[in-house]
Amino acid sequence: MDRSPSSSKPDRKTVEKNRRSQMKSMCSKLSSLVPRQSHTGGAGSLLDQLEVATNYIKKLELNLEKTTQKKNLLMGLNNGGLKPLEINVNSMGSVLEVILITGFNCQFLFRETIRILQEEDAEIANASFSKQENAVYHTIHCKIGGSAPEYRATRIAERLRNLVARVDP
Repeated sequence: MDRSPSSSKPDRKTVEKNRRSQMKSMCSKLSSLVPRQSHTGGAGSLLDQLEVATNYIKKLELNLEKTTQKKNLLMGLNNGGLKPLEINVNSMGSVLEVILITGFNCQFLFRETIRILQEEDAEIANASFSKQENAVYHTIHCKIGGSAPEYRATRIAERLRNLVARVDP
């Protein structure tokens, strides 16, 4: 075998040295990404550092899962067999009746419905709700002022249906 310096293949020592250097660099980078309070005492062995990093990643995954579940619950995406979302908009000239049917965990939709009505300058006369079995029934009566109330009622109905469509799984 020819071991001349002009050989294009590096020797085993150099390959191993480069591999160890690269591993040390990657472990150092991993260790720098783990918050300091997660470390136990001093620098510790490489095995200890990897164990701390592994535990930290598992903790992050668990927190992500819990946060996702909480978000889905707040957004009403996890209805769990509750009444699906429904919205009915009835227009009688300048009077608008909005009936919103949700599950118990979709109360934010009522607030969003009110917000949309206010953005469209609808004057809310009354709003009520009742709970029955697995559903909450919201009824909102409002008056649409200005010109072309039919056009504005159609626009409001479309915005409310889009809201429910974005939330309903």
